Amino acid sequence: MNNPPSPEFRFELLHTSTKSRARVGKIHTPHGIIDTPGFVAVGTNGSIKALDNPTVEELGVQLMFCNTYHLMLQPGSNIIKEAGGIHRFINRNQPIITDSGGFQVFSLMYGGVHQELKSQGLKKIENSVLKINEEGVLFRSYRDGSPILLTAETSIQAQKDIGADIIVSFDELPPCHMDPQKLRHSLDRTHRWEKRSLDAHLANPNNQALYAVVHGGIDRTLRKKSCEYLSALPFDGFAVGGSLGKTREEMIEVVKFVFPHLPADKPNHLLGIADLPSIEACIPHGVDTFDSAYPTKAARHGLLLTKRGRVRIMAGGNASYHRPIEDDCTCSTCQRFTLSYLCHLFKAHELTVYSLATIHNIHFMVQLMAEYRNNILQNNI
Repeated sequence: MNNPPSPEFRFELLHTSTKSRARVGKIHTPHGIIDTPGFVAVGTNGSIKALDNPTVEELGVQLMFCNTYHLMLQPGSNIIKEAGGIHRFINRNQPIITDSGGFQVFSLMYGGVHQELKSQGLKKIENSVLKINEEGVLFRSYRDGSPILLTAETSIQAQKDIGADIIVSFDELPPCHMDPQKLRHSLDRTHRWEKRSLDAHLANPNNQALYAVVHGGIDRTLRKKSCEYLSALPFDGFAVGGSLGKTREEMIEVVKFVFPHLPADKPNHLLGIADLPSIEACIPHGVDTFDSAYPTKAARHGLLLTKRGRVRIMAGGNASYHRPIEDDCTCSTCQRFTLSYLCHLFKAHELTVYSLATIHNIHFMVQLMAEYRNNILQNNI
């Protein structure tokens, strides 16, 4: 029988649309409420790039995603614990979620993390993953090459030390090209790791909520098996991860199939997906929260999100466009500056423009999700 979640963590379902599976709810955590469906901003190292955390809170970002892998390596989860936990360390008063660290480790193994490392000016260490077995994964730190063993237990302990409101169980992330037999083997091992994660968590709940991660690639039989196995265990919520296909169409089909198999009385999360077309396509299937670095990365590359589509800061005509990015936008960037000024800053390589563009894009995402919630309440979605 499932144990109840922490008294300070609960999911409140407010409304399910009569038109689809879209729903509006509230996730209650020790550091505040998360309105769903909601956008989760990614602050890999405890900071959303180009913004300080008080500014992020002023923008209305209710849930922030921090990365256990990076925080373990720098500054170290023990340092964060000594500082009083992640909220005090980064000066954020609202909810935080951390992942297990597995995504980055398995990206090292399967060759997908080099772009992330390159963007940070870091050099990928060859043969980073030394060993993977039932115990966990032995890998080399990309910072100094030292060997680190990541297991279900060490991942959970690191997340306990970091102190996020929501933590995630340890899982393997196989690539989309993995053959079916190896994928089944990976799923079974992931389930064992997730059960070990749950046991480690329940030994010291620490007023945190633990999410399971549903896997199975694009194989419906395996996805259903994962939902059934994990739903029978007392997890506080469920994330959908792993390979979701090679195209958005394949991803939507996975979402459409998987989310009805998750418990309706607990929150869910779609890992790493929050581009605008995907959000629009997935909300009708009952997704509660989405995380992605896309809006902040777009800002740093001179792309602004608007109701009329993406706007390139450097597009022709913007140098003399002496109006805000959007006339009706209430973000502090649009209230104080013109698009022509942002164009000038971007051309001059002034760092200020990254902050101003990021403020606008994050504000856009927060307002967009509020509009989605209102439309669901009106049964328009």
